[in-house]
Amino acid sequence: MPKGMGKTIANNKKAYHDFFIEDTYEAGIVLQGTEIKAIRSGRVNLKDAFARIQNGEVFLYNMHVSHFEQGNRFNHDPLRTRKLLLHNKEISKLIGETKEVGYSLVPVKLYLKNGYAKVLIGLAKGKKKYDKREDLKEKEAKRDIQRAFKERQKM
Repeated sequence: MPKGMGKTIANNKKAYHDFFIEDTYEAGIVLQGTEIKAIRSGRVNLKDAFARIQNGEVFLYNMHVSHFEQGNRFNHDPLRTRKLLLHNKEISKLIGETKEVGYSLVPVKLYLKNGYAKVLIGLAKGKKKYDKREDLKEKEAKRDIQRAFKERQKM
């Protein structure tokens, strides 16, 4: 995770449920008009979003940024494709890693850093159904352990 991460706007919890996140990259987003105002007010959904590399550039698809209420006719299209800003070295590394079967780019988190909107992109490998079940079992076991510790501390 990058240092000095600012105010978190949106998390993609589904990404951690459906994928193993192996590596993360911080990327800026190219926004239009009222999009930054809608993002600052927290009207963003990363649930079905994904990133794809085309012609040496990274694009973010299906990130829903709702209309800004005071935006009138200059409002943006909520599901438009947005360009992500990464260094050439990072893009070439991602091209090589996503060519492997089963790897994809998934947005994990959207946050503000020094007044700019940033997306944390994860290099992800899909989970099978049994992997998801194992994760749920582990999570439940950790919860039970925490409850037991709390019970002991009360005594």
